[in-house]
Amino acid sequence: MAESLTRRSLARLLGAAAGASLLEAPRMAALGAPAKANAPSSGPIRLSANENPYGPCAPALDALAHSGNAASRYPGAVLSETREAIARLHGVSPEQIVLGCGSSDVLRMADAAFLAPGRQLVAAEPTFEAVLGYAKVTRTEPVRVPLTADFRHDLPAMAAACNGSTGLVYVCNPNNPTGTIVSARELESFLGHVPTTSMVLVDEAYHHFVEDPSYRSVLDLAKGRDNVVVARTFSKIYGMAGMRLGYGVGSPARIAEMERYASWDNANQAALAMALASLADASTVPEKRKLLNDTRRWLCAELDRDRRRYIPSHANFVMIDVGGEVGPVGEAFRKRDIQVGRKFASMPNWLRVSIGTHEQMVVFLAALREIAPARAAA
Repeated sequence: MAESLTRRSLARLLGAAAGASLLEAPRMAALGAPAKANAPSSGPIRLSANENPYGPCAPALDALAHSGNAASRYPGAVLSETREAIARLHGVSPEQIVLGCGSSDVLRMADAAFLAPGRQLVAAEPTFEAVLGYAKVTRTEPVRVPLTADFRHDLPAMAAACNGSTGLVYVCNPNNPTGTIVSARELESFLGHVPTTSMVLVDEAYHHFVEDPSYRSVLDLAKGRDNVVVARTFSKIYGMAGMRLGYGVGSPARIAEMERYASWDNANQAALAMALASLADASTVPEKRKLLNDTRRWLCAELDRDRRRYIPSHANFVMIDVGGEVGPVGEAFRKRDIQVGRKFASMPNWLRVSIGTHEQMVVFLAALREIAPARAAA
C-alpha cells in the first residue's frame, strides 16, 4: 500500500541510496573532498549537546524523505519491525526490547518502573542528569557517589552504597560529561556485588565511539541476569538526535515492567524508517566513529601541545580545564557564536565541548586560546 512502509519498499529505498552512494563516493574521493556535515553552514557552531555534526547516513535521509507517505498512519507495524531488527542485532527476542522517544525516555521508564518513595537511586557524581531528574517524580532520594581521582565511576563505592532499599543503580558508560569508561572486568565484578533485588541501568549512549579493548558492552556481560537493563540511542553515532529514538534491552519480565510506563505508539514513522535504514547500512558506524574520533584525537593533540589539562575521552566530547569558573568562559564563546557545554556543579572549572567537524574544532581551538589561555588552566 502507498501509505505504509513495507519491507519491500524499504529495500528498494535502501538499494537506490546505496547505488547513489557508490557512484558519489569515488568522485568525492578523487577530488580529495572531506566528509560534509548535513547541518546548515549558517548559524552558531553547536558544540554543546554531543550531537553528531555529520547527521544521518544517506539511506536514512532517503527514508526520511519518503516517510511522508506514511504520515497519516499509526506506526504499529513499523514499531514491531524496528523492535525485531534491534533484537536481531543484539541476539535477543523482541520481547526484550522497549522503544523510547530518545534513550532519555527509556531512562524515565526505568525510574517509573523500579523507583518509588522509600526506594533508593545510586548514581555517580557527575553523570547524565536525566535519571536523577526523573527520580524526583517518584520522590526517590538519590545517593550520589563521587567519581574517582581519574574521573571514572567508583564502582566499588557505588556497590557499597547499595542496600535492600536500592531500587536502581545508574551507570553511564562512557560517562557523560567526563567521557571516561569502566572496563569489562570492573563492570562484571560490580554486577556481582550489587544486590540482585536492585536494578542496574547501564546507559550506553556513547558505546559506539569506544575503541579501548578493555571495554565491552554490558549486553555481553549480562546474559542470564534479570536485574540489568541497557539503554541505547540513535541520537549519537547515527546522527538522529532531532528524531528522538532510543531503546532499552533487558529480560522479558523487566522490559514488560518498563513498558507499563511507555506512551502509546511512542515513536514516529519517520524516526522508525530512518532507524531501520541506519541499521541496514553497515558503513554508518565505522565511518562516523572514525570521523569524530580522529577529530577528537587531533583536538587532544593540540591541547597537549598547549600543555592544557583535559580528561581523556572515549566519546564524542572532551572536558577541558579552563582554569576558573566555566560560566564566563561559556558566555565568551556564545558571544563568538560558538555554543559549548553547560556548567556541571561538581566540576566548575571544566568545560565540556562536543566534537564537531574538523573545521569547527579549528575555530573552537582558536577561540579557546584567546578566551582562556592555557597558562590559566595549568
